Amino acid sequence: MTTALITGSTAGIGAAFARRLAADGHNLVLVARDTKRLREQATELHDRHGIEAEVLTADLATDDGIDAVADRLGDRRNPVDLLINNAGFGNKGRFLDVSMADELKMLKVHCEAVLRLTAAATGGMRERGRGGVVNVASVAAFVPRGTYGASKAWVVQFTQGAARDLAGSGVRLMALCPGFVRTEFHERAGMGTDNIPGWMWLDADKLVAAALNDLARGKSLSVPDPRYKALMGLVKVTPRGLLGGVTSKTGRKYGPQ
Repeated sequence: MTTALITGSTAGIGAAFARRLAADGHNLVLVARDTKRLREQATELHDRHGIEAEVLTADLATDDGIDAVADRLGDRRNPVDLLINNAGFGNKGRFLDVSMADELKMLKVHCEAVLRLTAAATGGMRERGRGGVVNVASVAAFVPRGTYGASKAWVVQFTQGAARDLAGSGVRLMALCPGFVRTEFHERAGMGTDNIPGWMWLDADKLVAAALNDLARGKSLSVPDPRYKALMGLVKVTPRGLLGGVTSKTGRKYGPQ
């Protein structure tokens, strides 16, 4: 049986990945900050699907947390075949309204942790000639929208560049760029969601199914919904100046900074 490691596994997209991969027969390493929730999740997935679910409590906003997960990914005796870098969060407020400590914390989780964990995982994967990494970004990566969008743009560029560098090695890397997904994300950031149009919401389980299909097809970028594919097509042909004004207003209304 293969093993998948999922960061931010206890809620939202991470939990959807855990459910799907467990149902497909993968053993799991579940990573999050809340030990109680991790143990409950591991027990449920083990009992329902008969897989082994290992718990690893780690805060990826800290060096110790990143080191702990990197050490597990580097364990050659218990290799990880699929890494899902899903941990992330948003800050509420415009630039300069958010504290520098919170901005740097976001970059730590979205960029440094993704870089270090991807490197820790792919070294062993390349030696074995197989493996995969999904780095969860966002459609916010394609619009000029503050630190959150910038950090997700970095995830996309890094992942696609690393995918090219590892082409032919048997290791696949893909950046996953969802839109609005019904998770705890907005609640944790203190953002209201009542004004977000219903058509913009995605189902986490369907999102994961589409993402895994794209990974199997060898894609390095996944925007797994026709609605958001169409929106990203419009973004490509919209002048950057106009796009910046539109996304600034939209971001203050709907999303993280």
